[in-house]
Amino acid sequence: MRALPFLLVSILVAAATFGAATLVGNSYVFFAGYVVLQYIVLATAWNILGGYTGYVNFGTAAFLALGAYSSVVIHKTMPMPIPVLIVIGGLVSGIVGLGMGYLTLRLRGSFFSIATLALSVVVQTLIINWDFVGGSRGAYIVRPRTTEYFAMNYIEYLFLVMLVLSVIAVFTARCIERSRLGYGFAAIRDDEAAAEASGVPTLKLKLLATTLSGAFMGMAGAPLPYYVTYLDPASGFSLAYAVNAIAMPLIGGTASWLGPVIGAVLLGTLQQVATVTISSALNLLIVGVILVAFVIIAPNGLIGLVRGKGRGMKR
Repeated sequence: MRALPFLLVSILVAAATFGAATLVGNSYVFFAGYVVLQYIVLATAWNILGGYTGYVNFGTAAFLALGAYSSVVIHKTMPMPIPVLIVIGGLVSGIVGLGMGYLTLRLRGSFFSIATLALSVVVQTLIINWDFVGGSRGAYIVRPRTTEYFAMNYIEYLFLVMLVLSVIAVFTARCIERSRLGYGFAAIRDDEAAAEASGVPTLKLKLLATTLSGAFMGMAGAPLPYYVTYLDPASGFSLAYAVNAIAMPLIGGTASWLGPVIGAVLLGTLQQVATVTISSALNLLIVGVILVAFVIIAPNGLIGLVRGKGRGMKR
């Protein structure tokens, strides 16, 4: 499927999703659906660097929190519409991603991953000591009950915004996968030394991957203060974001744009059901159990498992 037909199909699926959520008539569907859509964006963003390029990033929470706290800063100085906040959050996190890449991409393997984890700790320490955004106390965001532009509840509006952002993120990942850029990422992932010897501009491609990945993570975090209405470092830098962003592509499959989507929908839905029926404390336990099971049963994720069975049937 080419880019334009894929985009049209994605828009139709998004429209059907919003229509189905509206027909249910329960506001919690939008509240929980927002989280699942946010995970789709985060998982897709992580996969651009971790899956396509092969550089595992443990700093997801830092990029998401940068987008969220950029919204807090703008809310306290000159309030702007959510779409504008998303763009600004993406710019801030993208620039930090570029800087992080320039400083750390000469490291490889676990050394790079540890450096991204250190970035998260540094950013969290800065936020904790920044009184303007609430510091360790956190910041309250008073969101309106309805929007000025659409006749809908604000949670429904946030759901719609994140739905559009998820379409953009998935479409971008799919375009990258089928392009020369994607082939360059794959060459770096498979054998970086061989790719560099073959003339692939590895450093430039890796910097582009960290920038794109960070930007989408920041975009996913920008509406967060308006969703939770109270943002503090503990929630903004939650371990759940870092764990889920890695686990969802691994469970769905990192070699395809579809893998992170499947993993996010599967894990995100299970976590929301567990939150309502049992306890939110089980969320990370669910992720851990499923991740261990997939590492044993399907190390290449659901996509790899299905493709493997398909090849076996052809034989």
